[in-house]
Amino acid sequence: MNWGTKLVIGMGLFMAFIITLAVLMIRSGSDDLVDKDYYQKGIEYDKDYDRKSQMQKDQAEPEISVGDSLRIVFNKPATGIVRILHPSDNKKDRIVSLNSGIANEVALPLNDIREGHWKLIIEWKSDEKEYMFEKNITID
Repeated sequence: MNWGTKLVIGMGLFMAFIITLAVLMIRSGSDDLVDKDYYQKGIEYDKDYDRKSQMQKDQAEPEISVGDSLRIVFNKPATGIVRILHPSDNKKDRIVSLNSGIANEVALPLNDIREGHWKLIIEWKSDEKEYMFEKNITID
């Protein structure tokens, strides 16, 4: 075999490799690094930032403890939602509404939530102000 034949075979193998990679990329289901509502989250980023800043400005960070239940203590009566997000499987995510009443405390049962790392996002309204708080928690 001369060098020209080896060059054509090498180019053919390289092209087959590139085509195989392209087919595998096209066949892959989804891109897990991008959220389904990526654009909506981008639009609402300023709103989330303002709510987090308001929480820090008013020193309204809730106290959180994890035991048999998820216990959240607010400074003032609050209403809103709690999102408990699993980092690797969005089918396990939970969204729960909350109303602390005059006790300023909410206890959420954790019996249907499995052990592991979770992201907790609390969005609430208190005294006509909106707040947002995020924290990574571990459920044992």
